[in-house]
Amino acid sequence: MGSNRDLQNTETKLKRIAWLSAKDPEKKYAQLMHHFNKESFAICFHELDSRKAVGIDRVDKARYGERLDENLEDLVKRMKHMAYRPEPVRQVNIPKEGRLGATRPLGISNFEDKLVQKMMQKVLESIYEPLFLDCSYGFRPGRGCHDAIRSLHNYLYKHEVQTVLDVDLENFFGTIDHKLLVDLLKEKIKDKRLLRYLTRMFKAGVLANGDVTVSEEGVQQGGLCEASHNPPYAK
Repeated sequence: MGSNRDLQNTETKLKRIAWLSAKDPEKKYAQLMHHFNKESFAICFHELDSRKAVGIDRVDKARYGERLDENLEDLVKRMKHMAYRPEPVRQVNIPKEGRLGATRPLGISNFEDKLVQKMMQKVLESIYEPLFLDCSYGFRPGRGCHDAIRSLHNYLYKHEVQTVLDVDLENFFGTIDHKLLVDLLKEKIKDKRLLRYLTRMFKAGVLANGDVTVSEEGVQQGGLCEASHNPPYAK
């Protein structure tokens, strides 16, 4: 499972999506669910960190891997029949950097849900990454805070600037409107099954203090495909 050949095949397919997206920014994608197959999930399995915290089912990578073939075959079968449903994420509060005593919620998904999220991330990134502005740095592969600071420094060196604004939107992820987000994705993605699964991810719910809550807005921070849910040009 997860052989070099499978890896090359999966990467080739995703690179073609990215190539098509770069070549034609108006392109629509009607068939995407075939990328969620046993081979691609096996690759995602090997890419996931075994040290990460477990979700509400308490299944870690080692335990899931004991019957990897059977588990992946069952997952693919359920996804084909629209029988796969993400479980609620387990919410934990972690310290917020730079603010003494402040915390922010982090969602921890079940391991199987992480596999689906990982593949969803790859598909969405292939579509939208070529469309992002070059001056955008947040949540993008191969880019980070230091790159943004370096770019800003170079700009300030070459241009006369009087004011630099630093804006932090409070609880941005927690207030994202599900319907608006799905409507935006529908502009390019015409695969109804993939959109239905994204909606299920949004509405999977959050387990906190023993209670599960489901909201019409917000995406839980910590999900692997969270960054890819952000619309192009909005970062």
